[in-house]
Amino acid sequence: MKFIATHKNLPFTLFALSPLNLLNLGSCKNRIMKYHQIDSQLFIASRKKFAAKMAANSLAIFNSNDIMPTNADGHMPFQQNNDLFYLSGVDQEESILVIFPNATSDQHKEVLFLKETSELIAIWEGAKLDKKQAFEVSGIKTVYWLDQFETIMKTLMSEAQNVYFNSNEHLRAHVIVETRDVRMQNEFRKKYPLHTYLRSAPFMHQLRAIKHPIEIELIQNACDITEKGLRRILKFIKPGVMEYEIEAELMHEFLRNRSRGFSYEPIVGSGASACVLHYIDNNKECKDGDVILMDFGAEYGNYASDLTRSVPVNGRYTDRQKQVYNAVLSVMKAATQMLRPGTYLNEYHKEVGKLMEAELLQLGLIDSTDIKTQDPNWPAYKKYFMHGTSHYLGLDVHDVGLWNVPIEAGMVFTCEPGIYIQEEDLGIRIENDILVTDGAPDDLMKNIPIEIEEIEDAMNS
Repeated sequence: MKFIATHKNLPFTLFALSPLNLLNLGSCKNRIMKYHQIDSQLFIASRKKFAAKMAANSLAIFNSNDIMPTNADGHMPFQQNNDLFYLSGVDQEESILVIFPNATSDQHKEVLFLKETSELIAIWEGAKLDKKQAFEVSGIKTVYWLDQFETIMKTLMSEAQNVYFNSNEHLRAHVIVETRDVRMQNEFRKKYPLHTYLRSAPFMHQLRAIKHPIEIELIQNACDITEKGLRRILKFIKPGVMEYEIEAELMHEFLRNRSRGFSYEPIVGSGASACVLHYIDNNKECKDGDVILMDFGAEYGNYASDLTRSVPVNGRYTDRQKQVYNAVLSVMKAATQMLRPGTYLNEYHKEVGKLMEAELLQLGLIDSTDIKTQDPNWPAYKKYFMHGTSHYLGLDVHDVGLWNVPIEAGMVFTCEPGIYIQEEDLGIRIENDILVTDGAPDDLMKNIPIEIEEIEDAMNS
């Protein structure tokens, strides 16, 4: 490793590595995260793809998320900004990434600014990334501490004409909290009013939608941990068990497999609660004869998985429950095969609706009159299947991606049809995570029990 000496008159310290010493670096031990260190080639490739989309003489700035408070001196567990993580792999607070392909100096084409670690921080919070570790995680050679940000940015802004800033433009986002990105945008517009400011979100939505092979491995790992969780609870579930006990069993299995936990708030709803789409109370007793709908997924390395299974509390489906379950499974299998390159998601959802309509007719839940008199904007099948079938999956469980372009190989989607019969206190949803390929779709959860016989055997073995 080669450090450039700090000159007394320079207000910042440079960090650099000679090409020879780059080859001799061992992998750093990530002392902060549970997951194994991710290959930095993923983040190097992501930055290269983003830089290729930038306008000439432009720089882009990405901020970490804030640590959010609870009450008094408490705070919520830190969750990194997924765009910053996608481009750098840095998974700690108070971090800034700058990408400037046209920078005059090669050392400023990619720059990380990090919270400076210290012995005191190490004692109270745990050590943060040092500069060597930051390089090993991200592949970025130039790392400064945060107190050098303003000085360095004055130089870089004098060279740039345009500045890309990040923003949460997810179609389902409801943003009421002012983020670090927004605060910095406001500061820069006042300090540098003559620059042109641009949006990075459209590029990020395009890039993050198509997964790198390393990302697919990470999602597969999350799916595999989810499988372990499901197999654990299938042996645990029985009449009298509380929904939150099932949730606890899942969390135990996830944590012991290097997951931080659930990739979203889990749904564990038995009986009538299975018909509540976003039921998260998970506080009722599971009763004999009921079906329990469980929608959960482990995260791994910040990547999400998303599974739903609907299983009989007593280990055996009734004939009626089998009818409804097989109807949903039939739609799910057919919908999975439709997730191929060239498919438009809006057309896909219409076709899935037709499949569900046919199944509901067979079950006697709707009839031909319902179909003839239906509102085209809210078809008859929507009474029993009122949500979408698929969404993007990745760093977010509802990942970013474009909905007005054909899907491509490398995208990952959920496939999750359901039938909810409130008058029967019966809700069935089945969900797996599907990788779009140039050939047949690849079910990343294909080894997880899904057929009635598989589930019953696992519950009664």
